[in-house]
Amino acid sequence: MQANRDDLATLLQLQQIDMGIARVNKELSELPQRKAIVAAREKRRAIEQKRDKVAALKKEAEAQLSRVGDEDASLADKQRAAQEAVDKAQGNYRNVEARTKEMNGFAKRRATLEAELDRLGAELAKIEEVESQVTSALAAVERQEAEATASFQKQGGALKNDEARLQAQRSHLAAQLPDDLLKTYEKTAARSGGVAVARLLESKCGACRAVIEGGRLIDLKAQAPLGVCPACKRLLILP
Repeated sequence: MQANRDDLATLLQLQQIDMGIARVNKELSELPQRKAIVAAREKRRAIEQKRDKVAALKKEAEAQLSRVGDEDASLADKQRAAQEAVDKAQGNYRNVEARTKEMNGFAKRRATLEAELDRLGAELAKIEEVESQVTSALAAVERQEAEATASFQKQGGALKNDEARLQAQRSHLAAQLPDDLLKTYEKTAARSGGVAVARLLESKCGACRAVIEGGRLIDLKAQAPLGVCPACKRLLILP
């Protein structure tokens, strides 16, 4: 493979840069804040779902309380009207009796409604207590998410700056290599875990450590200064 000693030095530098970029990206993906943010968001979604359910329960309880209250208020008006009719019907026994019976029915129904109002009021108070707890829990998890996000942006931002610096260095080095050599390097790096270039150490590949003997070694050295390991297919810098 056609290459000069400057190309080989550039290849080795490029490989170091690429390994540095891979390391930075790995650190970014493994930042603990990332998991904390994901966990906080999942918890927030669960709390928001509970908040929505509690809001629906509260709305229904308030609607029931309003309906019962309206009915009670209507009965109270009817009760007053019936009492006024009784007051005006003194001496008319049948009318007084009918009105009194009517008032007794109103009173009985209002007693039932009063018990229902007490029950609904107590139920609404419990719902509002749960609503307050859910609101506090949501505020707490939002704080956790915000703190984890701020920490991630701070630490992750530093890593991103490192990556940008390394990428700039990589672009500068890549521009110095012949196109065919750069393409071969990148293709080899992609299939070999990022380590595309090694040195021949006596009769061994410096990457896979395979021993190269006999005619293969002679043929490989004839390709100097750059060949390909017959075992792992990485680029080999030859003495």
